[in-house]
Amino acid sequence: MVQLPGIEDLMNYEHGTAPKNYSFTSIFRTIACVGDSLASGEFELIDEEGKNHYYDRFEYSWGQFLARKIGSTVYNFSRGGMTAMEYCKSYARLKDYWNPDLKAQAYIVALGVNDLVNNHQDPGEIDDVDFSDPDKNRETFLGYYAKIIQKYRQIQPDSYFFLMTMPYSAGESEQDARLKRRHAELLYALSERIERVYILDFNRYVPPHDEEFHRKYYMNGHLTPTGYVVTAELVDRYIDCIVRNNPEDFKMVGMIDVPTP
Repeated sequence: MVQLPGIEDLMNYEHGTAPKNYSFTSIFRTIACVGDSLASGEFELIDEEGKNHYYDRFEYSWGQFLARKIGSTVYNFSRGGMTAMEYCKSYARLKDYWNPDLKAQAYIVALGVNDLVNNHQDPGEIDDVDFSDPDKNRETFLGYYAKIIQKYRQIQPDSYFFLMTMPYSAGESEQDARLKRRHAELLYALSERIERVYILDFNRYVPPHDEEFHRKYYMNGHLTPTGYVVTAELVDRYIDCIVRNNPEDFKMVGMIDVPTP
């Protein structure tokens, strides 16, 4: 059973056996971030006529802040507005993200807001996933989401996956809150059926995106540069917590792609 960090563990970097000035996240030398606008460093501006304008600024994404902090290569397999369905049906192929030359040791998947909250796609059930053939998954959110994991696992059989749930946000409706909880339940169900899959439970364990968080770190509907730095730090600390609390799960990371006896 994977040990998950509590909030006090996540926010207290000195807890446990974390090496000083290093993060265990750095054991992954290549990481791919599969996600939507918040994984793309998107900024949202509103002009004088009230029209919204969106800019993906990848160098400001939490993935690239993470890369600069831990010294690893991090790929942005993301774009504003992305859904698991679009990723599977067209985007990954058009951008060549299924290319084995881009395979990573770890994948952080941050999808669900556009799928469930904005587009109201059917969340699905764990039975929508064919664990032997991803092309037979049903056309639900979970079917497409699982297909992303399955296809990258085919490309990199020894890879690790970290699935991000959606944090509470100030002013959200009870319906949206229920969808976020359902999203988390589905990701946990996947983690129980696919090996080396771990949950970054932002819905439960990290500080909520409450009014104070919005005041400091939001620019309209997306984050500020400092907001993406904060997110990078939380992702790093969370993965660090998982690795240092479950070191036996990660012993062979350094041998990924190296022929062994």
